[in-house]
Amino acid sequence: MPRRSPLVIGHRGAPGYRPEHSRSSYDLALEMGVDAVEPDVVVTRDGVLVVRHENEISGTTDVADRAEFHERRTTKTIDGAELTGWFTEDFTWDELSTLRCRERLPKLRTTSASFDDEQPVLRLRDVLDLVREGSLAQGREIGVVLEIKHATYFSALGWDVAGLVAAELREAGWAEGRLPLTIESFESTVLYALQDRGIPASYIYLLEAAGRPFDLVAARGKAAPTYRQTAAPAGLDALVGQVDGISVDKRMILAPDKLGRATGPTRLVADAHERGLRVFTWTARPENAFLVREFRGAGSPGSFGDYESEWAVLRDAGIDGVFVDHADLGVAFFRR
Repeated sequence: MPRRSPLVIGHRGAPGYRPEHSRSSYDLALEMGVDAVEPDVVVTRDGVLVVRHENEISGTTDVADRAEFHERRTTKTIDGAELTGWFTEDFTWDELSTLRCRERLPKLRTTSASFDDEQPVLRLRDVLDLVREGSLAQGREIGVVLEIKHATYFSALGWDVAGLVAAELREAGWAEGRLPLTIESFESTVLYALQDRGIPASYIYLLEAAGRPFDLVAARGKAAPTYRQTAAPAGLDALVGQVDGISVDKRMILAPDKLGRATGPTRLVADAHERGLRVFTWTARPENAFLVREFRGAGSPGSFGDYESEWAVLRDAGIDGVFVDHADLGVAFFRR
């Protein structure tokens, strides 16, 4: 029986071509035929869910060049890491809406950087609406894979992130089970909180290649399981009935050795499937800078290497979903 092709997910839209999380990034991803797009959400000072990969926004907006916000620059500890910059929770939505999107990797993605300072920051509601409109215009179902960032951190600031997300989804008409919705996070507690609130969705637990989930570190300290322990058979056993699947760093499937050669696919996808868990992976990118060493080609870090060979390892492992930056390349390869 032929294997079903994996879900192709536009990672923050189509950031290989436009600044991530910008309107044109999402529009382009939909035009290129992705099955779903992935917005990351963080919280503003007045409780609005905005679409940014991180709550520190100096690398993806023009905030550092805005004189009226210079005094907002500060240093904070986010999930155990000290960061200096400007943070969404120090701005109201009205203030953030005046900022413009910028390419996060301007030296690597120069074409995308040429669209800097043209488009405003989006709210989650904006993305939910544009995906619904895109689905109607194209006559096909397009999904949203919603990633919740730093839920424990924002909880410490007094925000019930699960409550904010649930309210937004209900108000936007995405909590009725009719639209293809996936909710993911590196913190399982916020996923369980949304399940308790009755939000119908596929729930995916994100796993890093190293480290521990911050929500469990905050609750258990050094007794918190590592992500790798969770990806082991006993850890996967504990997820059965709790979530619908996992989403893993591609290195956990490729398993590069010390020379940068892919020794995978590992047993991870098969182990998860044996337990009825779906497996997504991130992020399939074609540039040399992001490929396992054996698949890098000649040229600069921004030049395309032998990405199809790397992606073939992921595909042949039997993944159920893949996050891509270059939506057209992802659709062409993984649906082939």
